[in-house]
Parts: sequence; C-alpha cells; structure tokens
Amino acid sequence: MVHQSPASLYKNQGKLAKMECSHSISSYDRILWYKKSNYREFVFLGYMIGKTGFPEAGFDIEGDANAGGTSTLTINQLTPNSSAVYYFTTQQIHVDSPDTVPQ
Repeated sequence: MVHQSPASLYKNQGKLAKMECSHSISSYDRILWYKKSNYREFVFLGYMIGKTGFPEAGFDIEGDANAGGTSTLTINQLTPNSSAVYYFTTQQIHVDSPDTVPQ
C-alpha cells in the first residue's frame, strides 16, 4: 500500500511547500519523486535511497524511503511552474550475487 499527502495544496508564490509519501512494501527502499507539468511531461525531482535524499536543484528530499517510513519532498520557493500534479513511486533495489568471486 502507498500513501501520499496532502491530496491538494494551495500556497502563494515564493512560499515553501511540503508533501509526504509512505509505503508498506517491506523489500522496497527507494522513492522517486516526479511532477506532471502543464505540458503533460513527467519531470524528475529527485529520489531517496533508505534515509538519504538526492534532490534536484530547488527541492529537498528527506525522511525514510523504507517501508513504514515517510519521505518528504520540499519545494523551497514556489513559482508559477510549481503548479502541477506531484507523484512518487517506490522501487526495490535488487543486486544479484555472483556465483564466483573474481581472483
């Protein structure tokens, strides 16, 4: 199950805005944030792995991307281009173990 809040948010230009997301998928530890612009394109805003955020310029991402944790996306200064639909997705990081170790 995934959850994102608030469902809608109205703030004045120049202000700060925060959105939160969480999930309960036990083996997933990565959250990716996007917005859908007026041009119907998805714009990548950054991601979290575990408790480390990697935001694009103008954004902050903090919290916990693991199951049961909460990831917070902060828009530092709202502009007219900030008006959009915001999404997140969660992923599992899977690393295959090699059968043999190189010598």
